[in-house]
Amino acid sequence: MITVNDKNKERIVRHKRVRNKISGTKKCPRLNVYRSLNNIYAQIIDDEKGVTLTACSTLDKEVAEKIKGKTKSEQAFVVGQVIGERAKALKIKEVVFDRGGYIYTGRVQKVADGAREAGLKF
Repeated sequence: MITVNDKNKERIVRHKRVRNKISGTKKCPRLNVYRSLNNIYAQIIDDEKGVTLTACSTLDKEVAEKIKGKTKSEQAFVVGQVIGERAKALKIKEVVFDRGGYIYTGRVQKVADGAREAGLKF
């Protein structure tokens, strides 16, 4: 019998391994990325308090207007820019990037690039 690898289960294992090493603080919170088949989500999290400071996704009304007619990678870049602007409004300058167990390429990298362009440091 052929066994099929569950890619999401493998991603969760990678994510747990990474989360054991990184954590967000009040001064340097964690920028977490989750990507689904059609959308991408980003959150800035303070792990000391267990609180999401700000979040952004392709489903937000503000972002949805900007991303009409764009590719998924371009949409991810816009999400990165918006999360960076929201972080600057909260006076957050530096974050720890949590790729969520995904490979740092494609849409995950575009979110990071957009956040950097908005002024966040990793």
